[in-house]
Amino acid sequence: MRIFDQLDPVVRLHLGDTFPACTACVIQRGQMVLNAGWGVIDPQQATSGENRVHEGTLFDLASVTKLFTTTTFLSLVSQGSVRLDDPLVTVVPEFGAINPRPMDGGQDPHSKATLPTPPELDDQTVDPAQVTFRHLLTHTSGLPPWRDVFNAAGAAPTPPDLPDPIPPETRWQRAVAALCRYPFVGQPDGVTVRYSDVGLLLLGEAIRRLDTASDKPSFIPPGAEQLGTLLYNPVRDHGISREGIAPTEDDPVWRGRRVWGEVHDENACGVGGIAGHAGLFATASTVARFGQAWLEGASAFGITPDVWREATREQVAYQGTRRGLGWALKAGADSMAGDLMSMDAYGHSGFTGTTLWIDSTHDLVITLLTNRVYPGRWHTGTHGGIHAFRRAAHDTIVETCMTGTN
Repeated sequence: MRIFDQLDPVVRLHLGDTFPACTACVIQRGQMVLNAGWGVIDPQQATSGENRVHEGTLFDLASVTKLFTTTTFLSLVSQGSVRLDDPLVTVVPEFGAINPRPMDGGQDPHSKATLPTPPELDDQTVDPAQVTFRHLLTHTSGLPPWRDVFNAAGAAPTPPDLPDPIPPETRWQRAVAALCRYPFVGQPDGVTVRYSDVGLLLLGEAIRRLDTASDKPSFIPPGAEQLGTLLYNPVRDHGISREGIAPTEDDPVWRGRRVWGEVHDENACGVGGIAGHAGLFATASTVARFGQAWLEGASAFGITPDVWREATREQVAYQGTRRGLGWALKAGADSMAGDLMSMDAYGHSGFTGTTLWIDSTHDLVITLLTNRVYPGRWHTGTHGGIHAFRRAAHDTIVETCMTGTN
């Protein structure tokens, strides 16, 4: 298969440096033309057949989870259960309990440091009742990009193969209380993009309240169970062996262990492993099939054509970024989508090293799953890191597919 032959050297340049494990799945014109794996599950063990990554290896999707949350919410919009421009307080009224809400500088998501309040915000306040679901989906709500929700939710969970003494519902209730108190970092203007995990956590709470048909909290859209393996808490809730899951970062500070079989993101882990912004584990083929369903109009998830068009069109452009509803749209010369995808392409990335991109012009879906945080979240490697890998891999795949050599 030529597409594998062309992609293989790109992956191997980064294998063992940018990441120890990678899977890729490509669907072109509705046909799966690549589904492959490279690397090892546990680099600290001797390489063996049991330790090798393969097509069925599960990866922590990180923020690619947001696409499934968005899809679940948009299916509720399509049903008429909620409207895009409804205020969040119509579903989560306690979000407006502190009104006006103060403003500050937020927190750095990596160092966890509290950032200083810009002088121009000292006397400003925000009316939280002005925040709509469209604001959350376009990241223009003025909510902070990140807060240490996990500290509000409780102590670090036990390892995923042991019972957690704090029930997940208790963790989540504590988190929601905190999410409804945090200061804003900007106004909900529908223009200024500040990519926000906090906004997607709140969108998840809205889904919990709107989706009364489900007796267990989940942000997996209707119909997605047909795509393949797609799980929250694969070890704790489903008994999946860790040997089938790519491990992520060593966490000596909060959890005191290598993160393996539990979500890497502290906030998702701290609230019980099921969150609107992160938490899902899946195979590359499952994510690619999800992308193909979106390419075909997302009717498989109960989304109407008008809502699908609204989700995939440009809602806002700000400082070199373009956003749909939940989706990132290709923008700028240095896009992670690479140079060869069309400007109609839309997708998302995850901090652990995952991506999904969909290009309707080329009738192409590309999923790349890696665990690039395994060496540490600050590790970039010697070949340009995950950004360089994504661009090179996407361009290689698009060029190979478009020249008909796959």
